[in-house]
Amino acid sequence: MTFRTRYAAVLSAFTAVVLLAGCTAAPGAGTPTSSSTPGPENVDDMNDVEGVLLDSGRMFAVITTGSSTCVPQVEEVSADGQTVTVTLVDVPGDAACTKDLVPRASLGALPDGVDPKTDITLQVTYGDLTDDVDIDGDPPATGESGLETGMSTAGWFDDGGLVLLTWGSSSCVPVVESLEGSGNAGTATFVTDDDQICTMDMGPRGTILSFGEDTVDDDAPFTLTLVGDGLDGTIRIG
Repeated sequence: MTFRTRYAAVLSAFTAVVLLAGCTAAPGAGTPTSSSTPGPENVDDMNDVEGVLLDSGRMFAVITTGSSTCVPQVEEVSADGQTVTVTLVDVPGDAACTKDLVPRASLGALPDGVDPKTDITLQVTYGDLTDDVDIDGDPPATGESGLETGMSTAGWFDDGGLVLLTWGSSSCVPVVESLEGSGNAGTATFVTDDDQICTMDMGPRGTILSFGEDTVDDDAPFTLTLVGDGLDGTIRIG
């Protein structure tokens, strides 16, 4: 299955200082990892694999379908020219997964030598599932990481579906409170909890934003506004 992907240019006011405000050093919650079992009507969805470039061409996201609380992680990444081989695995642990069936974003770093400005093929393996994902090159990619600049990025992976990449504590991931959009603009509002205790690490977090098919125009330049949880700012996509 092959997918074409558009990319995000970023103008976000998200900074490392804002992210860590209100966070103290404390153990993070464990990540649930066991697999959920979909009903027969959802078996085809489980085989869908999509992809997108993020972080000005330094990172990628592989989108699979399954439990929202058991997101697979990227275990191995290698490259041969513009072909990138990616292996996904379930995170080890004993916690049970929720029974929902939704798109999840697994984040990885693009290997050195792969040019994000030209087309890339991701060869993805996740258990018994294998698939190739074709991603269009992103000529404006600067290779400047959001880890250094504090910038968020986003990119379309499907009709009305975005992956949002933010930076911050791995134990305090963004939680979407509401999502609104029409035409060439949308607003994602996040839950703000000033009392939550966060670990002091700084890493990438992938959040799926699903506006729905035919709700927004993902073929034209799109403005995404982020509100709440220290993420306030705008991202220009396309």
